[in-house]
Amino acid sequence: MNNNYSVLIIGAGPAGLTAAHELINQGIQPIVLEQADRVGGISRTETYKGYRFDIGGHRFYTKIGEVQQLWVEILGNKLLKVPRLSRIYYNGKFFNYPLEITNALSNLGLVNSLLMLFSYLQAKIKPYPQEENFKEWVCNRFGKRLYQTFFKTYTEKVWGISCTEIRADWAAQRIQGMSLKKAILNSLFKNNQTKSLINEFYYPELGPGMMWEKCQEIITSKGGTVHLNTKVNQIYHQNNHIQKISFQQENQTFDLQADYFISSMPVTALVLRLEPSAPSPVLQAARSLKYRDFLIVALIIDAVDLFPDNWIYIHSPEFQVGRIQNFKNWSPAMVPDSSKTCLGMEYFCSQGDKLWSMSDRELIDIASQEIVVLGLLLNIEKIEDATVIRQLKAYPVYDEEYRQHLQVLQDYLKAFDNLQTVGRNGMHHYNNQDHSMLTGLLAARNIMGEKNDLWEVNTERSYYEEFVIKPEKTQIVSTG
Repeated sequence: MNNNYSVLIIGAGPAGLTAAHELINQGIQPIVLEQADRVGGISRTETYKGYRFDIGGHRFYTKIGEVQQLWVEILGNKLLKVPRLSRIYYNGKFFNYPLEITNALSNLGLVNSLLMLFSYLQAKIKPYPQEENFKEWVCNRFGKRLYQTFFKTYTEKVWGISCTEIRADWAAQRIQGMSLKKAILNSLFKNNQTKSLINEFYYPELGPGMMWEKCQEIITSKGGTVHLNTKVNQIYHQNNHIQKISFQQENQTFDLQADYFISSMPVTALVLRLEPSAPSPVLQAARSLKYRDFLIVALIIDAVDLFPDNWIYIHSPEFQVGRIQNFKNWSPAMVPDSSKTCLGMEYFCSQGDKLWSMSDRELIDIASQEIVVLGLLLNIEKIEDATVIRQLKAYPVYDEEYRQHLQVLQDYLKAFDNLQTVGRNGMHHYNNQDHSMLTGLLAARNIMGEKNDLWEVNTERSYYEEFVIKPEKTQIVSTG
């Protein structure tokens, strides 16, 4: 291989930085452009007066050996092993999650429990013949009554649309391997193997951003470059070949050429920045894909301990908050003062809607009131300080039309001979961090001569160790 060629990577999230890390280890010094003021993308760690918090909780768990090894290589003993504890709040009660039979029966009562069992049996006898949407997928595995109790309200809070408008693809990806029968067996025999319900996970001592900040240091120490506060304006191409990009830093605009390009920026934004413009059907498809935005209200509370959970799901529709993170229970180092607690009140919204448009003061007031009404804090005066962080394009939406629009973009972008898209937003794929990293890793290896079809790498395969890069590297490495 001739190593005297250049690679430009758009986006310094897990996918982009993993690609850069792999290239730097092969003697190729990439240039990474990141629009934000820090690396990590949605996996970054925000800080406020010494308090550290995630944009959503980010567990580090994988069955992809090379991803696990990379985590350990970067952070070593700074990667903590954390026991998982989470619950669901619904109808004034807390349900252990994963399901525990005695807890569930106690909260639901005998009559409701029997009705749920009867509903499940009905679904087994007469299931939906085709699982086109989220509701049909869940009802076939849990029964209609349990779907209405636990799945419907929270899912619609997250996505802002009806469960019948969400594709079954999303359910199959995020809740795969689950059914009422398996949940009961897992509860009785404690042998759960479902990825979303694993009992412990790894977590960087100072939050997920620590991983990517350290990765950035490694890349730059070996000759790579990471530019922050850098916005890509245009991507120039000719004959299915990317020639250069123009980008902006402060008030100056620059052009940069490269031999190869890897992009983790939202695929919709990528297509809309092409020059010459993409064909009209492609532009229309790009404008039709949707995202769900997110904001977090971090409450700093004068209390040593409030509740033992890492996080709590709020399913009751009367509350606007969707999930509550207790960052001190992820890592004690997330809180600079051990006598205090920092909670992340997470709200799912869309840019321009009522919630998104509220002032920080209004959002802090809502979060402060809701934490008290939930019974998780007895005295609102214990809240000493708070801040708000907004995150655009946090989640790709799997609505009824997303698949056909994404296919148009996929077919168009595949024609470029020196462009690869990676990561959650780069592929409009609601995946976990390990899967985003896998796409970045394989994109880098494609530049080195491999021929991996990144669009064929899906989270279902990576969840169950069916995706093997190299057999000798599939073991899970312990941090001790």
